[in-house]
Amino acid sequence: MKRRTFTSLVAGLSLAAGMMGSTAMAQDNMRIALVVKALGIGFFEAAAEGAEEAAKELGGVEIIYTGPTDTTAEGQIEVINALIAQGVDAIAISANDPDALVPALKKAQQRGITVISWDSGVAEEGRAMHLNPSSNALIGNMIIKLAADHLPDGGEVAVLSATATATNQNIWIEEMNKVMGNYPGITVVTTVYGDDLADKSYREAQGLMQSYPDLDAIIAPTSVGIVAAAQAVEDAGKAGEINVTGLGLPSEMAGAINSGASKSFAIWNPIDLGYSATMIAHALATGAAEAAPGAEIPMGRMGSVTLDDTTSAAMADPFVYDSSNIDQFKSIF
Repeated sequence: MKRRTFTSLVAGLSLAAGMMGSTAMAQDNMRIALVVKALGIGFFEAAAEGAEEAAKELGGVEIIYTGPTDTTAEGQIEVINALIAQGVDAIAISANDPDALVPALKKAQQRGITVISWDSGVAEEGRAMHLNPSSNALIGNMIIKLAADHLPDGGEVAVLSATATATNQNIWIEEMNKVMGNYPGITVVTTVYGDDLADKSYREAQGLMQSYPDLDAIIAPTSVGIVAAAQAVEDAGKAGEINVTGLGLPSEMAGAINSGASKSFAIWNPIDLGYSATMIAHALATGAAEAAPGAEIPMGRMGSVTLDDTTSAAMADPFVYDSSNIDQFKSIF
């Protein structure tokens, strides 16, 4: 029997005890922990669906879907320690901090637990490999292009990111800055952080509109921030005037597309990402593949990836959603 175990962040031993109890029925299965930045985020819940799909396909695999209640390294460290105490077979983590998690993850590896990162990476010494959802350079160019495409005469844009330590968002913003010369007339006025919390992201978006009255676009490379920013723009009566774009889920952004608060946005399929991360974790944990530069690792229906010199790989290209296709995808993820 394969089932997903949901856990939330509680104090130390009680978390470990609860997780051990919840998986006692599946001790003969390989247990792969899908550790997310925080529980309650639609993107990660969709990724968990993909992990379950992979588990069903593989057979004899149980998915433990877990994470802290807020996007902190401290919360994830507590979760990791509980998983070590439980003795899971593999940890696949989307990291809140690339460096702070390393000691706990190295401890997991020393205990024989396979560790990979996905979505948001961990420093090399803390994991066997990292799965980027797409090429970082491609994502960086995509998020600024989504704004610039609707600003032929140039304009002011602001970035509403997740946390200041989020590995993936920081890399994408860095890659975006590298190609700004390709978009003359576009000025990035500031970057603010909503910590992947809906209420804080909403307030940050309000602050951007107040501080920059000539703002033309808000780029949010986070599925939480983009929804919050679109709502703030709608509530301010500026739908159609300020374009909210970035990375989001069709199911959560359909209203913003219909209202005109967002003209377009992009994302990869989070179901595919959770599926791929689980397939990779299983292949490494069973010894079917090795995490080494140049190694090819199978990902089931997603094909395979080849690791680069940092033992990282990219899953697929992002896809753009707008009024022409949003209805087709909003019921999928």
